[in-house]
Amino acid sequence: MIKSATALAAILAASACSTLQTAPKPAEAVAEPVVETAETPKLSQEELSAKLNAWFDAQYEEELQFSPVQLTFLGRKERNDEIDSFTLESMMEQIEWKRASVAEMEATFDYDALSSNDQISYDLWKYQLEQNEAGIPYFYNGFTFDQMNGAQGFVPTFLINFHRVEDKADMAAYTSRIKLVDDRMEELLDIAREASARGVQTPLFALEGVIEQSQAVITGQPFNGEEDSDIWADVKMEIDTLVGAGEMTAEEGDAMRESARMALLEDFQPGYEAIIAWAESEKSNTPEVSTGVGGQPNGEAYYNYRLADQTTTNLTADEVHEIGLAEVARIRGEMDAIREQVGFEGDLKAFFDYLREAKDDERHYFPNTDEGRQGYIDEATAAIENIKSELPNYFGILPKADLIVKRVEPFRERDGAAQHYYPGTPDGSRPGIYYAHLSDMSAMPKRELEVIAYHEGLPGHHMQISIAQELEGVPVFRTQAGFTAYSEGWGLYSEKLATEMDGTFTDPYSDFGRLGSEIWRAIRLVVDTGLHAKGWTEQEALDYFLANAAAPEAQARSEIQRYIVMPGQATAYKIGMIKIQELRADAEVELGDKFDIRGFHDTVLGGGAVPLALLERQVDLWIEEQKEAGVDGGNG
Repeated sequence: MIKSATALAAILAASACSTLQTAPKPAEAVAEPVVETAETPKLSQEELSAKLNAWFDAQYEEELQFSPVQLTFLGRKERNDEIDSFTLESMMEQIEWKRASVAEMEATFDYDALSSNDQISYDLWKYQLEQNEAGIPYFYNGFTFDQMNGAQGFVPTFLINFHRVEDKADMAAYTSRIKLVDDRMEELLDIAREASARGVQTPLFALEGVIEQSQAVITGQPFNGEEDSDIWADVKMEIDTLVGAGEMTAEEGDAMRESARMALLEDFQPGYEAIIAWAESEKSNTPEVSTGVGGQPNGEAYYNYRLADQTTTNLTADEVHEIGLAEVARIRGEMDAIREQVGFEGDLKAFFDYLREAKDDERHYFPNTDEGRQGYIDEATAAIENIKSELPNYFGILPKADLIVKRVEPFRERDGAAQHYYPGTPDGSRPGIYYAHLSDMSAMPKRELEVIAYHEGLPGHHMQISIAQELEGVPVFRTQAGFTAYSEGWGLYSEKLATEMDGTFTDPYSDFGRLGSEIWRAIRLVVDTGLHAKGWTEQEALDYFLANAAAPEAQARSEIQRYIVMPGQATAYKIGMIKIQELRADAEVELGDKFDIRGFHDTVLGGGAVPLALLERQVDLWIEEQKEAGVDGGNG
């Protein structure tokens, strides 16, 4: 599971529209409109492309100024003393800005005169507006705070891991951001209260997760107790480092430490206490039986919107459900073959039960100790290192950014929660991070270690996102675009792709884990639509999951609860994977022995994240180019 680098996906998953903002600064440079007169020489294709890209870059720079958080994600320090504002009014202001931008684009550039690649940029810029506009009616339909998303976990993660402190000004900006937390939490609580008043009730398990996470953040010094909280430990470490490097005097360090301490007590802690109080008060409103959003006010329309938004297709809930049922049946057959291969005499259900219950068997699970956790990180790192040597055989474009494996910070770690990836910076100054939840090693079976490493790391999310961020020759906004079906479809496709590489899945149990990962994503198609469009309860969804996967119950329950609070998101993985596989199969048939796997992968990754329809157009264009180029047309 990727954590999007966009500020909204990271912070405000509750709000249906993908925008956050503060008042934007005016762009310093705006490309001149391409207006040709009788006296103006006709622009060449290259000149027109350069004009268009310059216009996009100026527009994107202006759009970036809506989000200080996004600027920090990109490794930039301007406005690093601010945190984005969360209000319906500010969201609509940004949408109005985008509308004006699209109108200017349409008035300035002749679509038919553009190259095929430039037309994709044009369509993508317009698609982003349409996507945001489609979400406006559902601003209050999502959950502002839940166990998976929300500022309660994001804020300390962001400050500790992404706010760079290299000098005194950076540390002062850190403190300024701490001082804004109470105000920003109150804005989000206003949204949560309004949503609740409209009949959008957060499930009990989600509220309990919010309370637990929030309490963990403000446990320890300077709030209480004897040990330092994670945020305070980071503040002290940053200041001590600056003093040690001579960036500030000891006296300045003491003053800045006291300023940060007071900000944590007066502005940070009250924000978290308000979240806890709200979550406690909401417990009386929780539904007796947890289910999907279909029963909410406007719930059916909201789910249809989420399904279209996440899959970037027009597939209906019934169609997605049927695809899932067919995929589950197919994958079960492959899993049964491995059951026979390892000599297990019971049926597939008995094999699932055996694997779940083998928690004390070191062949299948790491010990639930610090040594076991480090062992998991070491082996995941080794799996990623092993696959690096294989990448040049499958890709012409390779990522420059490094990748590290880390355990999730204690304040947001949860038993059985999904592993995830945070992108590095485009300039490579911060590596990509594959995060693993290791609080309960019985929820992290060894058979799944390889497949998760390939999905989150290489050739999965780290490869796709790093390549996108490092692209040249396309507008900058395309290097930062994010679409779940594309990115998660690539992650799941990467799991299968890894089977083609030497030295992977040599243990049949690891290959069973790969199939287990794929069947989870097929189950999601069935369960997500079941919950949100067919009225399934949490228990019904859990029963279906456990009947078709060897996942430990704690992990399966965590998955089901994730689907409940993130409608539609879980369907994007398999839908995206299927589309990429279909495009590859079509290209192999069309090109025959001229098919170049490296050229295909470079085509898929070389334009950044796009909706699936635009991806299909890119691949079709590549196929035609290869046909025209003849035998020597490979992109290797």
